[in-house]
Amino acid sequence: MKSLSLMPPRGWLGQGWWLGLVLGLPFTASSEPLKLDRVIAIVNSEPITASELRQSARIAERQLQQQGVTLPDAAELDRQVLERLILDRAQVQTAREQGLRVDDAQVERSIARIAEENGVSVSAFRDQLEAEGVSFERFRADMRDNILMSRLREREVDSRIAISEAEIEAQVAAARKARPIELKIAQILLGVPENATSEQLESSRLKAEGLAVRARAGGDFAVLAASSSEAAGAAETGGSLGWREAERWPSLFVDAMRGQKAGAIVGPVRSGAGFHVLKLEDLRSAETDRDRPVVQNRASHILIRAAGSATEEIQTQRLLKDLRDRAVARTDDFADLARQHSIDGSAPRGGDLGWLDPGDTVPEFDQAMQALTVGEISQPVRSQFGWHLILLNERRTGSAETRERLIARNALREKKAREQVQEWLQRLRDRAFVELRLD
Repeated sequence: MKSLSLMPPRGWLGQGWWLGLVLGLPFTASSEPLKLDRVIAIVNSEPITASELRQSARIAERQLQQQGVTLPDAAELDRQVLERLILDRAQVQTAREQGLRVDDAQVERSIARIAEENGVSVSAFRDQLEAEGVSFERFRADMRDNILMSRLREREVDSRIAISEAEIEAQVAAARKARPIELKIAQILLGVPENATSEQLESSRLKAEGLAVRARAGGDFAVLAASSSEAAGAAETGGSLGWREAERWPSLFVDAMRGQKAGAIVGPVRSGAGFHVLKLEDLRSAETDRDRPVVQNRASHILIRAAGSATEEIQTQRLLKDLRDRAVARTDDFADLARQHSIDGSAPRGGDLGWLDPGDTVPEFDQAMQALTVGEISQPVRSQFGWHLILLNERRTGSAETRERLIARNALREKKAREQVQEWLQRLRDRAFVELRLD
């Protein structure tokens, strides 16, 4: 049987629509069997059971194997996973208290997309999950909770990020001085409580120092991160944060890496979130097209996914052609048809995707959209996500300066979000009442 991939798929718009799933689900290597349904922790009167920990362990084991990361010590990693579960539970509780909800349709669309990424139908995806010991109902519940957590973070962090015109000007000026450099960085984060005592600070610093020494002595950084880091997703990625232009990393990371060569271990570096041990995995000159004007398109679409057989593919194309004929003849409004038939997350907005830069969508979609004139509806377009009808609403050309400022604003927003989300999570954890019952 083909092993499922639960790695994050590339969203067809590249917007990380289910980032909450990756950041939220606590994955760990499996350890000795725990007694199922035994309560191992209570978070604000809500229990976490041993079976939940075991479920996360099964998923994580596959993820780590898919990443090629050596499995950390099970007992130590289980403690890390439990902490992740506690933090997740606190977030979900906060989201519900604030009245946030996730409807069934959103959950089903998210599951359908993961199944598509695995190249199987939803029913086959369910069968494979359960064959590998993962309850589909538990998976569905985790999906709902992680979408909920993602929305909470958007409200609590993203919506409160303020970027001044002075900051944008400074960012643009800095970017013009030199050709951008991209850094690939990995980290081990040891969190520090908001009101930490001097003893707690010193204990965390010494532990971070010890991890840095082990890494410099040749220890596998990915294993150290998976077993010790408190950063979200460390168990799945081995602490790797991927490639980004230097201006999009937190300034304290860039300052620490200045003058270092690939492979260097830096730190501990102190931030509001705690102590970071950093590894400069690689660096390179970034290609840039900042000086070139950008053509932007505002489009809407209807997405329908066929189950896979040739007959169903033909039926899907026929349905979309019928919808197109109705929209072109103006017997039906395109937005209404999108709300009724599209399986994409844009359906409640009438399929509206907003303004899109080149490269925001997969090549097949982008190519078809570029060929349209304003007001035109495409013929059915096939992509890895299904069949699309595309309506081009508007097109505009932005100046090079507009593009520079957009890049600068996005870079500042991403950097501030990364700096603030960990501090917000630490404050949330500190406010939660937690009772551990591991022994």
